[in-house]
Amino acid sequence: MNDTASPVEIESAIRTIQTDLPVNATFHVWLKAKKDDEPGSVSFSNHNGKFGEVSSTNLDEYNFRIYQVFGGGRVELSYDTVTTAVSVMYWFIASDVLETGITVVHTKPDNAAPDLPESYHFRPPFGWMNDPNGFGRFEGRPHLFYQHYSHGLRWNTMHWGHAVSSDYLRWRHLPIFLFPSEDLTTRPDKRGGAYSGSTIPLVEGTGIRVFFTEQVQDRVPEQQIQLTATSSDLIMAGQAEVILGNRPDGQGLTTDFRDPYVVRGPDGLWKMLLGSQSDGGGVILLYETQDPTAASGWTYVGKLWVETRYKTTAIECPCLLPLDGPANARSTRWVLTYGLMHSEDAATGRKNLTMADVGWFDGKTFVKEFGQELDFGTDNYAFQAFLDGDTIVGIGWLANWADATPEIDFPTAMTLPRRMHFSHGALLTPPIGAAESLRHRILDRTRLAAGERVEFSTGAVELLFELTKPGLPFELELDHPSAKLGVVCDDTGLWIRHEDGRGSPSPRYISEGARPFRLRIFLDYGSIEVFADHGRYVGTKRIESFEPVRAAHLKSIDGAVAHATIWALKQ
Repeated sequence: MNDTASPVEIESAIRTIQTDLPVNATFHVWLKAKKDDEPGSVSFSNHNGKFGEVSSTNLDEYNFRIYQVFGGGRVELSYDTVTTAVSVMYWFIASDVLETGITVVHTKPDNAAPDLPESYHFRPPFGWMNDPNGFGRFEGRPHLFYQHYSHGLRWNTMHWGHAVSSDYLRWRHLPIFLFPSEDLTTRPDKRGGAYSGSTIPLVEGTGIRVFFTEQVQDRVPEQQIQLTATSSDLIMAGQAEVILGNRPDGQGLTTDFRDPYVVRGPDGLWKMLLGSQSDGGGVILLYETQDPTAASGWTYVGKLWVETRYKTTAIECPCLLPLDGPANARSTRWVLTYGLMHSEDAATGRKNLTMADVGWFDGKTFVKEFGQELDFGTDNYAFQAFLDGDTIVGIGWLANWADATPEIDFPTAMTLPRRMHFSHGALLTPPIGAAESLRHRILDRTRLAAGERVEFSTGAVELLFELTKPGLPFELELDHPSAKLGVVCDDTGLWIRHEDGRGSPSPRYISEGARPFRLRIFLDYGSIEVFADHGRYVGTKRIESFEPVRAAHLKSIDGAVAHATIWALKQ
């Protein structure tokens, strides 16, 4: 990821930030006024004096401004802290930003990214993040878009953040890609914005087409409608147009109507999945279009799926992909993933589950063969995947709305990217192969297997161990300063022990009946991800705070552990 610039700040009423620029740098600045009788402003100066300025009269929310600096060299950005508040400033060179990313020169203390040098999970360069959007490979590179609010660590008016990678693990931050309407950005009142969606390559020419939900909380009759926009440069989206302005009639739907996922169907037509809710439960709606560009002509096909389990309200973030063959083959299985909003498993206390159903899709209907939870830890939410060649690659929000609320600061990350494939009657979701490139150095090859305590030098660690027989009991104790943490296999199954000491009983994060033999466990600052039996059982759990896990101790019966290795990880 890009390093934040180290500006020189002169502490006085006038704050000055110095940065060295190449020629033709574009600045993105968010600022607001502090006084109703005087605009807030940021000035640009060099050795010849002041040459430019951006300003805002808005007292409620930070306004977005663009400024082009044609000459290079040392530039000073100055503003009066009495009259002006500045949230974010970054610059980039449009001609090579996909190669070099943005350079952040200013954030506030309350929207700054955490300083975690060894951390390997994706985090935004500033501000709030939730659902991954538009995940895909475009013009040869993986791109990740995400729900984003720049000016704090709490959910608010939604934009799309953006990053690009070559391996899904090491990301370059790019300019904010998609903005909500100007009316929604005038005040931080949580009325809506550019909600989740998906992206496809442009059928004609280079670039991408984006599909997203626009939410306006007080709009009548539709709070949520579907829009599309294009981008030829992969840097910023163009003007958005409405493609679905109303829910389908006569379906008994609530106002929930969101998260368009667009994929090519087995009949060659573009299909769109949308999440909603009806009297019968959570609903996935199916649309299609004859338009080869997917720009228009979307018509309602029917309810692809209705979910009644776990007291689900709306379904969120549906995703559908061919799993074990080409999309146009009748024998090909498809995998349907979706989030169950407000769901609760009464037996375990886990909330907001995510399901993965495998079956057959003929372009109109989905016939389920079997289903399983995508993640027994539940903190792999809003999972979105795409077909990269012949391999499905997906990523999720490493959090859950059971813990996050708009009233608390909640810095989060994305999960490790995962593959999805079908093997011996099961859906496997192991980490991508490139995850092995994170292994920086070996910490242990003998002590963990021998039952000894192993200390960690950093909070970024991978543990790999195999049992001599599937399902042998063990308990991996993980020493964390504020949570009782571990991974356990017993006669009930495989589960993550997570007790945060808040008094209320912790949910039981369990894959019931699992009898694993091979465990691969990733620890990072603020998370644990468990992959058992090559991704047959997967559990992801966010850990409060960025305190590292300090040590591990593996307890088991004599002869149960065949071998174990621990690596320190580094991006």
